[in-house]
Amino acid sequence: MNSGICGLLRLLPEPFAGLAVRDTISVMSGRLLSHDRISAIPDRTTTLVAALARLHLQGAIFLRGEYSEAWAYDSLPPRDAIAVLAPGAERVILFHVIASGQAWIETFDGERHWAAAGDVIVLPYGDGHRMGGEEPAELAPMATLIEPPPWERMPVIRHGGHGAATHVVCGYLMCDHPLFDPRLRALPPVFVVRPPEGPARNWVGASINYAMQQTALLGKDRFEAPTTIPELLLVEVLKLHLAAMPGDQTGWLHALGDPVLGPALAAIHTSPERKWNLVSLAGEASVSVSQLDERFREVLGLAPIRYLAGWRMHVAKDLLCSSQLGVAAVAHRVGYDSEEAFSRAFKRETGLAPSSWRLAR
Repeated sequence: MNSGICGLLRLLPEPFAGLAVRDTISVMSGRLLSHDRISAIPDRTTTLVAALARLHLQGAIFLRGEYSEAWAYDSLPPRDAIAVLAPGAERVILFHVIASGQAWIETFDGERHWAAAGDVIVLPYGDGHRMGGEEPAELAPMATLIEPPPWERMPVIRHGGHGAATHVVCGYLMCDHPLFDPRLRALPPVFVVRPPEGPARNWVGASINYAMQQTALLGKDRFEAPTTIPELLLVEVLKLHLAAMPGDQTGWLHALGDPVLGPALAAIHTSPERKWNLVSLAGEASVSVSQLDERFREVLGLAPIRYLAGWRMHVAKDLLCSSQLGVAAVAHRVGYDSEEAFSRAFKRETGLAPSSWRLAR
């Protein structure tokens, strides 16, 4: 095992210790992930992790934000962000780790999600977004908060008033897998992962803490380090998020690039609120109903309509967990005409009514 990862595993698991007092942060060089670099996980997710380990990821932790109430900002437009972070790339994956405090985030045309200390925010398609704290604040353009590159040391944004502090660690990755193809919309435009208390949460905290400690060893005028923390972090976060996906996870990742399943899945993922049926889904894939049904069962182990129902519940859980939408609004976002019908379906799936499930989370 790589010596940097061995060092990470020897760290005390206190999440994010010392983040607020560092002046710089490590940028990570991208590498191909291998299964033996991923921390131990339960057997039930072994196949999912094996599939994620085959993703070719490259990326970096590139920015630290020190915000104080009241604060809010508008991100760079996606094309501008790519030009700064990865010139020549088609797209980037963005993530923000909340080191302390709490913040909201929303894409320019989406719902507002909240994240607290220890949470990881992922923007799988690098969408433009806004971010802010608890108190109302005027949006500041990101271009006015950060110096233009090239950077001789890692940028640290300090913005806001004199209130409670929120510290954020920001990173990006690149990957050409269909999972991150914005046309398929296999993932929400933004989602928040809250690692459960225990090893997973400690691992996320220790990962960022290790990167910060490496920076301290390198000195303030250098911010490169030969580790793979961003890639490992994203794999861990995706494992937690995708564990609730309908169907076999390994098959699901393969299905995104399938010529029959890909278009049908893209239609479901993009518009779960539409009144889909076998005929309309087969039309999206330009195949017969029988061909579509056979391919779903062969690759995903599910009938198309059952996958649709599972996907709707997956989206509903995400909205209930991290947005402030009411239950009725969530119901309509995932294709139910009434809150009552949605609540019955949700209770069959989880054993709890939507409002009770939200409180329990």
